[in-house]
Amino acid sequence: MPVLFQRDALTEMTPFLFTEDVIVIHGARQVGKTSILMVLQEQLRSQGQSVAYLDLEDSRLTSVLNRGVDEFLMLLREDGYDTQSLAQSGNKLFVMIDEIQYLENPSSFLKLVADHHRSIKLIVSGSSSFEMKSKFKDSLVGRTVNFEIFPLSFAEFLEFKGIAFAPAPHYTEKKIAELQAAYLEFALYGGYPKIVLASDLAVKEKYLQQIIDTYIRKDIRDLADIKDVNKFNQLIEILASQSGSLLNMAELANTCNLARQTVERYLLILEQTYIIRLVRPFSRNLRTELTKTPKIFFYDTGLMQMLWLKRLQKEVLGSVFETSVFGELVKRFGRDAVYYWRTTDKKEIDFILRTPEKLCPIETKLHFPRGIPAALENFGENYSGLASAGRVIALQGTPNHPQMVYPWQV
Repeated sequence: MPVLFQRDALTEMTPFLFTEDVIVIHGARQVGKTSILMVLQEQLRSQGQSVAYLDLEDSRLTSVLNRGVDEFLMLLREDGYDTQSLAQSGNKLFVMIDEIQYLENPSSFLKLVADHHRSIKLIVSGSSSFEMKSKFKDSLVGRTVNFEIFPLSFAEFLEFKGIAFAPAPHYTEKKIAELQAAYLEFALYGGYPKIVLASDLAVKEKYLQQIIDTYIRKDIRDLADIKDVNKFNQLIEILASQSGSLLNMAELANTCNLARQTVERYLLILEQTYIIRLVRPFSRNLRTELTKTPKIFFYDTGLMQMLWLKRLQKEVLGSVFETSVFGELVKRFGRDAVYYWRTTDKKEIDFILRTPEKLCPIETKLHFPRGIPAALENFGENYSGLASAGRVIALQGTPNHPQMVYPWQV
């Protein structure tokens, strides 16, 4: 049996395991959703809980569930799960359903089970936010708790690599060198678990190309009913070359010979299948701060480079490092917490991290600079009382100011 690694999301899910909520896990394919279900299954069984697992990649199981809740309950009984006895004893049967989006009407199915069969605790996963949103109805409001799964964070990467790490204000030079080397690998190859665990560069490239061919080009093409595959492929390759850049919709449409509305639709689907994120500008002053134009970011740097450069690189590029920091911020604080800042007089900051407590401006540099960029100080002046001291995140060199930190110190 393969080794199952602990993911941060598991800790977040634990408080909800014995509530009445349906736990919904969603994220891109191959980011480890099934492995999370496997770890949960192992943990629950070790606690003496009853657990059933259904993978809807198996069309026979999909057909059974599509016929309704009674057929589902019959399936459980046939597999030896006595739901009536569980209900009478006050215990629960944990039922894990992988790839829930394959059901014709998952919303109705989940609602009926959640409302009328309280002894069954549903934990479901899905690979497409786009498809799930189109099938999940308002009737599920208040019945689900959602967890987004992304490629590995750097802390998870270290766990997978067996590298000891504990957050601390200071590290020895030896530990810093070890973490720098690890982060370089993380930024170059990305955080898909299968790629992280592969030791050979050619194998990493092969796995990433399979993700591109099978899950991005084929799955998304089918999902979006894309007619001109070549133009769609050209679009995602151009987007990969522009990760960290301002989105120029007219230029994209012109270059790919696509209607603007078509490009907007493709971007929406790429966002909702967890390939890219359009980062919005932060603005409180509409007169001096440019608004509306988003920046493009990929969630995974390995995928980004394979689409853009057709192979993994040996040296990290500035845009790749910035993209890796974007991913770290999203994984720790959530997609909706990350913005950027740009003014009409060309002042710009890579990221504005918006937390309940403060706004934190963040600049990324491959090498630590000599001093703090003026834009960070300017943002602090503009948002006095709202903004915390900014951060310069860099990988190479030595920080010479308290506001300068390594990526693992964010």
